[in-house]
Amino acid sequence: MKNLLEIKNLHVRLNKDLEYKDKEILKGVNFKMAENSIQAVMGPNGSGKSTLAQVIMGDPSYSIHSGSVEFLSKDITNLSVTKKALMGLFLSFQHPVEVPGVNVGTFLHASYKAIHKIDVPIFEFARDLRKLSKELGINDAFIARNLNEGFSGGEKKRLELLQMAVLKPKLAILDEIDSGLDVDGLMLISQGIKKLKEEGTSFLIITHTKRIIEKLDILKVSIMVNGKIVQEGDVDLAYKIDKKGYKNIVYKET
Repeated sequence: MKNLLEIKNLHVRLNKDLEYKDKEILKGVNFKMAENSIQAVMGPNGSGKSTLAQVIMGDPSYSIHSGSVEFLSKDITNLSVTKKALMGLFLSFQHPVEVPGVNVGTFLHASYKAIHKIDVPIFEFARDLRKLSKELGINDAFIARNLNEGFSGGEKKRLELLQMAVLKPKLAILDEIDSGLDVDGLMLISQGIKKLKEEGTSFLIITHTKRIIEKLDILKVSIMVNGKIVQEGDVDLAYKIDKKGYKNIVYKET
């Protein structure tokens, strides 16, 4: 199976926070992800999972000290966020920001044109967007609201799903997409992921529990502890951790 994403001996430091500046957060991460798959990275809080997601996408808050990130067999280590997005990378934020004054429909229309290089008339796009919202079980009232403004945590996650459906990335990195979701919200998100997977999007799920993993066809689970991938396995590894905890599974076996 061909690799979609490959990370080699990645060492990363934080370069903004004065208290933790130059602290190494990722300490030699090695990771491979197959095309047309859903994979998960799990780990306790503070293990470096969110940092890994942000570094893949190109967050300037971090500096890559050594190592590389390859996507579609191309070295993207030092590419800008914009170039990575145009290649087909998407990052769903753990805490999406509110953008007052920016309408959801307008934002998605502009994003669609930028990524797909197609100038679709706004009325046609709005019609298709309402249809897509309905297919995903998302209230199309979202479209008329300002971007994330006044949205609940679950509503923000639904909007992230709608963005993915519009942009159709090759790889979507979902950072704690299951955080704060109730049972119905978790079901909606997982069903949306399955639908987009059928349409060609691969998913890297960043999480610390098995809540969403058990609802998806996960190819591989990678465990991150203290800035490194320390263990990998199939979905049974996630169930073992959920039952016994990281301390009794990962730390004992590595």
